[in-house]
Parts: sequence; structure tokens; C-alpha cells
Amino acid sequence: MKIFSVAVNIHDHNTYDGKLHYQVERHNRVKHNLNPNNPHDSEPSREFFHKHFRPNYDNKDHMLAFTVSNLGQEFVRDILEETIGNLEFLNFKPNNLWDCYETADYYYIDHHQSHSAYAYLSSGYNESDILAIDGRGWQFNCIFTDKNGNITDLSNKISIGGLWNRLAQDIGFGYLGAGKAMGLAGYGKFNADINSMIDEYMRNPNHKLPKYAYGLIETVPKEDIAFTLQHYTSILIKEHVYPLKTSNNLCVAGGVAYNGYMNEEFTKHYDNVYVPPAVGDEGQALGTYMHADYVLNNNTHVPNVYSGKEYTVDASVLRDCTYSSMKFENIIIEIAREIAKGKIVGWFQGKSESGNRALGNRSILADPRNPKIKDIINSKIKLREDFRPFAPSVLEEHYNKYFDTNQPSPYMSRIMPVTSDKIPGVTHVDGTARIQTVSKQQNEKYYSLIKEFGNLTGIPMLLNTSFNSQEPIVETPEDAIATFNKCGLDILVIGNYIVRKTND
Repeated sequence: MKIFSVAVNIHDHNTYDGKLHYQVERHNRVKHNLNPNNPHDSEPSREFFHKHFRPNYDNKDHMLAFTVSNLGQEFVRDILEETIGNLEFLNFKPNNLWDCYETADYYYIDHHQSHSAYAYLSSGYNESDILAIDGRGWQFNCIFTDKNGNITDLSNKISIGGLWNRLAQDIGFGYLGAGKAMGLAGYGKFNADINSMIDEYMRNPNHKLPKYAYGLIETVPKEDIAFTLQHYTSILIKEHVYPLKTSNNLCVAGGVAYNGYMNEEFTKHYDNVYVPPAVGDEGQALGTYMHADYVLNNNTHVPNVYSGKEYTVDASVLRDCTYSSMKFENIIIEIAREIAKGKIVGWFQGKSESGNRALGNRSILADPRNPKIKDIINSKIKLREDFRPFAPSVLEEHYNKYFDTNQPSPYMSRIMPVTSDKIPGVTHVDGTARIQTVSKQQNEKYYSLIKEFGNLTGIPMLLNTSFNSQEPIVETPEDAIATFNKCGLDILVIGNYIVRKTND
């Protein structure tokens, strides 16, 4: 049976048909597909529903599989009911990972089932514990699934995702700014008053901050708030998740699973920890498709990490650019030399990555040995806060020479101590880094570039950050060229072409 999946979210709208992961923000160039002035504007969700849900519900060539989030379904409830006829599926609350609500017309699972199925079925593990944790799904905020698929609802005990979003806004990072708060945590120290405030939030049945919270937040340094929230999150996980362990493997998904400090802590309690690349709501269509395919077709489908659209790159795309063309093996040699000399490179190859991490197909690359490179990229290219760190992409066979961790991290999912003083450009203020381990099997072109850079410098890694500048990650060749032209990048590599600024 053919399947088409849709995620009815408030943000990060996406679809999947088994081949193409269509992440709306990459195409309309609007971050999270949200109204930037009003994140609770329903129009982006309604537009997405009309364009992607209704036509595929009516299309009888496939089964429509979907899931919803809390505000996602509220924004489109009227047209959802008009399309389907009733909203009985909203009463569905699973007890087991593989439960579902199926009719002749559609296949529905809970939001956190989608996160869990995506992580588990992608992991390759024969069995695993699964933690799905985010701000708000539909029936849950957080669930733990044991190796037999049985679900334990931890929503009242670990309702921490919503607080990350709330406090990130309160300290000036805006809606969905939790990742910025996590970066700031490295600069802070523990604050007992903030810890007590968070504790009151967690003990409140409605998970509300106490009345004095906003006055307190104004008096405490932002970095101390972020550090204390990170500390509290780790304690919470140890208290409520570890006692439920039934396997030596753990899969983690949901928006909070972008928290690299938390994920690294898990490696000290589990032998193997797997966090997939599109771990937040931008991966909901993937997990929903995989769940339906597993239950309906008895098939374990694992999406390609690079599941974006295929684009043709030829000279016509570069007609207004200063460029040269050469064999790819020569591009590798040329670009490795340029990065070693201090150039910052936009790197566009193949299909785009699923998720919010650039994994070597839509990346900005630089020399990790340069102690000033973080400030240069933040100020001249990314145009963002100066405290934000960058990730090292390191050859998988060499990661343990530079980082204190016990397993690879192919999707930049964990933050661990740096053990070398040779890579200051990718070492955060607290002595850590969020690494990407790269194998030849995972991405041969990117692997070859890092290897060549290692041959030149003795350091088998590159600084890697997403190819964007105050916008979603670039999707098309045209996006890459536009971003290259408007920011401080030195070189753009796009397919087999090297593009330079005209004045060079």
C-alpha cells in the first residue's frame, strides 16, 4: 500500500512520500513556516493544510497518514472536520508504540508515536528504549517507551520542553529559541533562585511559572538562567528516565532531543544512544510514514538523511557569477587548500539534509584551527549572537583523538568535552563541542574534502555550520548563490563549479 504522510503542526510543516521529504520552510524561505511577527498566526498552517492535506486525503492512490500537534490542529480544526467529517481520532491515546487509529480513508497516530517510530526504526536496533520529549504534542509532552513498545506517560514529570521555549523567549531569544539558550548555557553558572523557580514550575499541575518569576528573571544574568535550566534538565532525566531502563540501547526524539548536553549524558547510562537527524517536528512526516509502513505493510523504511529535492546544476544557473569548472577530485584539492589558507566556503552538493543540521550537503565550512573564526562567521556571515558556537565535522576514525566520548555522533546530536588544544575554532567556552562524525559511507564527497584537509594540516576535521544567513538553510542552487552574494563568504562550491566574488 502506498503512503503519503503529513504533519499537522503549528510550525515546521512537512510531508513525505517515501522519497522526498518536503520541508516547507526550505522552499518558501520563511523560518519554521511561521509568521515572524506573530508565531500564533494560523494562516501558515491553514495554507499548508489546503495545499498538502486536503488533496492527499482525496487522492485514493495512497493512504494518507498524519499526526497533529496541540496548536497545529486547533488552527485548522474547522477545515479538518470539514475534510474528514469528524474529529474522533483526537480521542485516540496509545498505550503501545504500534497502536494506531485507522479508517478506510486515513491512518492516524499520536505526535509522540511519530517521534518515537522515526527514532527507533532509523536506529537499526533490534530492541530499544525510546524517549520522545518536546514542548507539546497532542496527548503527551513526554513519553518513555520500553523495549516491548509499552508507553509510560511522563508528561507531568518531565514537562521541560515548554519551559525551554518560555524561558528562551523571556531572555530575548524569541519563539523556538531554545537552541540559542543551550548555547548560552556554556557561559553561565548555577543560580539557586532560578533552580527553585524551575522546581515550582515543575510542581505546578498546570506547569506555570510562579508570579515572582518575571521579576527574578530580570535580575539574573541570562547565561546563569540558561545554565541552571540545563542543569535542572539533566537532573530531571536522571530521576525519571533512568529507573525505567529495559534495554542497553536508547533512541531519543522530539524537539528537546536537540539538547546535546542531555544526549551525551545518556551515553553514560546506555551502551548505545541514537538520535536521528530530523529530530524535532520537522521530522514528523517521516515518523508518521515509517509507522504506517511498518504496521500496514510490515516494512521497515529508513529515510535517506539527504531526502530533499534533486537539482540540476549547470552553467545556466551561474550566468551572473564568476566561476570555474573542474573535476570533483580537483575541487577537493583546491578547496582544502583555500580553507587551510583561511577562506570561508559555502558548500552545496546533492540533495538537502532532513532536519535542522547541515550535514555536509548544505554547509558553510572553515578552518577549525583558527581561534577567531567563530567571531568572523557570526559577525560577517551568520549575522547572529556572538556566543553561538560551531560544530566540528571530524572523520569518524579520528573522533576519539579530539573528543571525550564513547561513540560516534553522525548527526551533531551530542555535546562532549574537547581534549585537544589544536581546534579552538570549534571549542565552546566551556571546553565542549557538538561534533559530527563523518564516514565515507555516509557522505563520500564531504568525507573526501575533510580527509584532504587533514592531509594538508594534520587535523582531519572542518568547522561546519548550516548554509544560511538569517534564513532557513539554502535549498536550491539559486538560494545558495543569493546567500553567497549577500554575506561574507569567500567561495561557493556548487556541484562541480567554484564560484568567487567578482572583486577576487
